[in-house]
Amino acid sequence: MNLPGHRFEATAARPGPPDARGHLFNGGTIARYRTALADGVDRVAKRVADADRPFTGVTPAALAPRVDEIDLDRPLGDAGAALDELDAVYLRDAVWFHHPRYLAHLNCPVVIPALLGEAVLSAVNSSLDTWDQSVGATLVERRLVDWTAARIGLGPAADGVFTSGGSQSNLQALLLAREEACRDALAPEARRELLPRLRIITSAAGHFSVQKSAKLLGLAPDAVLTVPTDGQRRMIPAAVRRQVDRCRREGLVVMAVVATAGTTDFGSIDPLGDIATLCATAGVWLHVDAAYGCGLLVSPTRRHLLDGIERADSVTVDYHKSFFQPVSSSAVLVRDRRTLRHATYHADYLNPARMVEQRIPNQVDKSLQTTRRFDALKLWLTLRVMGPDAVGALFDEVVDRAAGAWELISEDPRFEVVTRSPLSTVVFRYLPTGPNRHHADAANLHAREALAASGAALVASTTVDGRHFLKFTLLNPETTLDDVGHVLELVAAHAGRYVHERTTPDLACRVG
Repeated sequence: MNLPGHRFEATAARPGPPDARGHLFNGGTIARYRTALADGVDRVAKRVADADRPFTGVTPAALAPRVDEIDLDRPLGDAGAALDELDAVYLRDAVWFHHPRYLAHLNCPVVIPALLGEAVLSAVNSSLDTWDQSVGATLVERRLVDWTAARIGLGPAADGVFTSGGSQSNLQALLLAREEACRDALAPEARRELLPRLRIITSAAGHFSVQKSAKLLGLAPDAVLTVPTDGQRRMIPAAVRRQVDRCRREGLVVMAVVATAGTTDFGSIDPLGDIATLCATAGVWLHVDAAYGCGLLVSPTRRHLLDGIERADSVTVDYHKSFFQPVSSSAVLVRDRRTLRHATYHADYLNPARMVEQRIPNQVDKSLQTTRRFDALKLWLTLRVMGPDAVGALFDEVVDRAAGAWELISEDPRFEVVTRSPLSTVVFRYLPTGPNRHHADAANLHAREALAASGAALVASTTVDGRHFLKFTLLNPETTLDDVGHVLELVAAHAGRYVHERTTPDLACRVG
């Protein structure tokens, strides 16, 4: 039927690629779905079973041509063929965090219930922005937020939302802190005058996302004030107090203090109780970045290390670090749910005001994201299958192992070790003797690179007081002290060989 004044030409439907609909997941393609996923699972399982080292040592120069030569406009048409190709460009050279000699970054091996959750949530594909896209998923996430807030001890008015990771959680927490600091500056002129005067105090060992957040939030270039740490690499409360006092004298406004429960390099935990008292007295928002240390929330033996966290205004937790969850699984929690209003915007198509009146729960009202995965399901199934005590026991194991590694290294005269961590990192370096000591920085950098090139183990590196150090991050309960000792011998061999080649005249000439 044509509308008056309009003429419609009949056009032939443009055919799609052969069998395109057959790739859609629905009731008619269940057999294909099962076959494809089973094939993928089998291939990953074989790679995991056969992995005798955490890495192959492949270089970007060697791998990039394999990826670049693939013509994405010419499909293979078969899941098996695509998996064969994927094995060549990804699985064969993947870094395996489950391997006991992966000791580099804050990447944990994952538990099977969480992998089950990943498979379920990807297939159903719920989006955690509005109720009519998620239904039960919204309630599951809210229940987990409440559970986490209770573990922290934030009180009955607490709330929060899942995020993509610690950096986003820190950003949202500081957004809320900024808006709370500006709540009395209602006029645009007053806000423009206040924003350049806002300051954030954090420690020299805090996460770089604090600086990044300040930039994203439009604060002044010098808005982040770092205070020194003590011998255990913890924020010094007296230094925080001095900064707060100085800011007030200079007409600046401290919008937040960021304490850390588990610094990335040292695993140090700031004195949370003392800092909380200081912030309460000064009327300053306290944010605790517990992205790493949140595993202590379920520890059967070490929960007391987080004492004082319950007094924070906001807290970051990363389940994908110390709860053995696949990436991504993180959350930001707040003491007062009303502060989450600073992230709320209404769109008529999404969360109109009438939904608030009808008490329809929409997670988009709390989140910086709109479309968002049901990542909470992974943690839900982990808790329902294993329980929190089992997860905490696994985290306790890696903390115990790190303590043993620290003792092992501290007793070895070839190495220098930094402060003992209450969590699961060990910062150390190979230390040449006598006149060769000036080669230490280069020798440790070389050892890390040589180790990675061999694929036999992976360790991280960092700088401490301007010097290059190596770092073990233990998050795998399967890692033994024998594994640690073996990696130390490899480090010593690579570093020692480097020093020897540069201090032996004949070899030095050849190397030069």
